[in-house]
Amino acid sequence: MPAYRIIVDLSDRMLYLLDGNVVVRGYPVGIGKMLTQTPQGEFTIINKQLNPGGPFGVLWMGLSKPHYGIHGTNDPSSIGHEVSHGCIRMYNEDVVALSRLVPVGTRVTIRP
Repeated sequence: MPAYRIIVDLSDRMLYLLDGNVVVRGYPVGIGKMLTQTPQGEFTIINKQLNPGGPFGVLWMGLSKPHYGIHGTNDPSSIGHEVSHGCIRMYNEDVVALSRLVPVGTRVTIRP
């Protein structure tokens, strides 16, 4: 069984899915604005919600830091930019694909 974990690299605005220490997928993401920056550190995925609505797109994966998560978007043009209130924003098809691979409890590292 794969030992998946996630690394979000804020400098290149990418989310990487790793199996152990090997990158198996990379996804472009939108991150927090200057005033509402994405928190850095070690977190875990604590829940998943389909169709949360509004700006969260088709799927929400909540992080162990309250009010922060990895989610889809209703504005695909925002991906790759500093646009969110601190969450990790992904293309809807990417967040669905990622959600199928990573269970609740998956480690998420957010680094500068």
